[in-house]
Amino acid sequence: MGVIVVVVVVVALGAYFAVTYHPSKKVVSPPPTVTKPTVTVVSNQTITLAPPNPNELVDISWTASPDCLDPATGFYVQDEEIFNVVYQELVTWNPSNIFQVEPMLATNWTISSNYENYTFTLRQGVYFTDGEAFNATVVWFSFYRTILMGQGPGISNYARILFSYTKYFETGYAIPWGACHALAYATGNNAYISNATLCAYALANVLSNFNVNNATIQKLMTYPNQAIVVLGPYKVEFNLLRPYRFFLLDIAAWWGAMVPPAYVDAHGGVQPNSINSYLCQYGAPGTGPYEIQSVTGTPGEFTEIVLKANPNYWGNNYPPGSLPVLDQPAHIQIIDIKFSMSHSDRVELFASNDAQISYVSPPFLDQIYTAWPYSKYLPPQSIIRLLGYQPAGVLYISMNTEEWPTNCTDFRLAVVHAINYTALLYTYYSPLLNTTLAELYLGPSNPAYAPFYNPDNLPMYSYNPNLAIEYLNKSGWECNFYTVLPNGTVIGNPSGQKLPTIPITVIPPVTPLVEEQLEIIAQDLSQIGIPTSVEYATTAESDTWVTPSATPLMVDLGWIPDWPDPLYQLVYSILNVINGGISGNMAWFNNSVVNELTAEMPFVTNETEQLQMLAEVYNITYWQAPYVWLPWAEYYDIVQPYVKGFIWTWDGYFYNTMYYQPVTLYVITYSNGTQVIEYSNGTIISMTSTS
Repeated sequence: MGVIVVVVVVVALGAYFAVTYHPSKKVVSPPPTVTKPTVTVVSNQTITLAPPNPNELVDISWTASPDCLDPATGFYVQDEEIFNVVYQELVTWNPSNIFQVEPMLATNWTISSNYENYTFTLRQGVYFTDGEAFNATVVWFSFYRTILMGQGPGISNYARILFSYTKYFETGYAIPWGACHALAYATGNNAYISNATLCAYALANVLSNFNVNNATIQKLMTYPNQAIVVLGPYKVEFNLLRPYRFFLLDIAAWWGAMVPPAYVDAHGGVQPNSINSYLCQYGAPGTGPYEIQSVTGTPGEFTEIVLKANPNYWGNNYPPGSLPVLDQPAHIQIIDIKFSMSHSDRVELFASNDAQISYVSPPFLDQIYTAWPYSKYLPPQSIIRLLGYQPAGVLYISMNTEEWPTNCTDFRLAVVHAINYTALLYTYYSPLLNTTLAELYLGPSNPAYAPFYNPDNLPMYSYNPNLAIEYLNKSGWECNFYTVLPNGTVIGNPSGQKLPTIPITVIPPVTPLVEEQLEIIAQDLSQIGIPTSVEYATTAESDTWVTPSATPLMVDLGWIPDWPDPLYQLVYSILNVINGGISGNMAWFNNSVVNELTAEMPFVTNETEQLQMLAEVYNITYWQAPYVWLPWAEYYDIVQPYVKGFIWTWDGYFYNTMYYQPVTLYVITYSNGTQVIEYSNGTIISMTSTS
């Protein structure tokens, strides 16, 4: 908790004097010339805030379930806290600088001057929790597996870097570049070069029967002209298709996670464009400070996941303080994560000290603070950890541009002008903090990335029901439908099909805040003749949204850049058709100019040229309106004061950095009505007077 300097005016016998408290000082005595009344201590109370079980932390902050426990498939923010501490990557985040990384499974690395080649020296003496050793062949296996499986993490994060998106688009297979030539070299079968299907399944067969002592596999992994090359037992080289200076930030998250080959092969192996259902359900052994002890529920509908400290974690062998902060061993033995709990449970369990981390929407912060028994002693900031807007992304209602009627451009323009954005923003107002914990913006980028945000200063979409009706009437004639306004007026083509109810798909549970936003949106759209309903899908079901026909017409969701590059990880991800569906572009927006620009922008070295390209993308997107841009919320969590080491990174928090330190409060009440509250170190927290 930050130091609070309080200036209090105390009234006593008609004399006024100011008292300033500093963290290193006690109460400053009044000037000697002032007659001080006789004041006695009425009560002296000691309160200790501590966990009920020092070996367990309960986190109930997540209102939705992880979609999958396999880092090559799981692709939701509620996955990240588990993935952060069970699996590990070659590098990890520097908590003090989002544009820097620190060593994790790699001890050091070199980067070529053109940012195309990255060579890593790997940490030795690292083992997975099933006993398998970590080495360079594991790196090759893990990355090739993630890409070949063709799920959101691999497609979104390595297209145009480690595999050709053009070939993926043509063949339907994501294959690390050069891998087919490597197979031909290792086996003598040149058919792998020209036949993508043959190559993909041959590579899957290698990964599903991964014997590093096999001479053919060794020859395959050491072939020099491919995405990843094994240079030695603890040395590996990444060769990028394009120069990219943010590559280290890319692989710092869970799509760069290492998994044990033998375990994967014993539990389903690897298939092109397919998930591993066993690993989605149970996860895999990792090299991290925690391992998965138990799971309750199924992917997309998990209700509880329990982690336990890894007793054989490699970090245990290093002196305290010698490792980067995110590499440190676990301090708390058990992490119990409960998902999809009701609002009342998230309030009550935190108030009763049965949970250490919780969450409620901004309008209800006063509710959880008031329910907390120490609110009469400590300010809201004692439990509300405000974390800012990073990582910054977009929240949206996507509109499927490939399916009727949301494939009609004027229909989408009607929607974006029918919604009252000020009303949506107000749903984030916190009476307790007297502020709105969100901001409006115009996508596809976010103000946090200025100057890479709205370079032409396009205006926000206006809330203009009359304009929305004009657009809807026009789209009715263009797309052969009609609808009826609340006053009975028919708009559109009366000879066409009557506009059906349009479902807005959400992933439950629906929080009170989201529920209120959906009510506002439904009311606004009904005023222009668009009837809507709310439909529900689990996170696991959303993993099947890989074609336009499988993707709902409208989806209430969002996108957070996987690393801090707004051009490649935000604009490209949600607008380029290569990322259609769950890989990022939920609207299946497919504009040839935007596809070309978004694919090139990240790799242009001239910022002025990048901004010109971004401005063109903004203008096209503005008038095509594939998304309704919803307010972007500020991050915060509700955390008990005795939880220390709560470190916020680009990928959320890491349980292994957390530890318990009981907090002692001394509450002293004086006869003149003054009450002083101190921490055990003598720092005065607050002082109140009732006289």
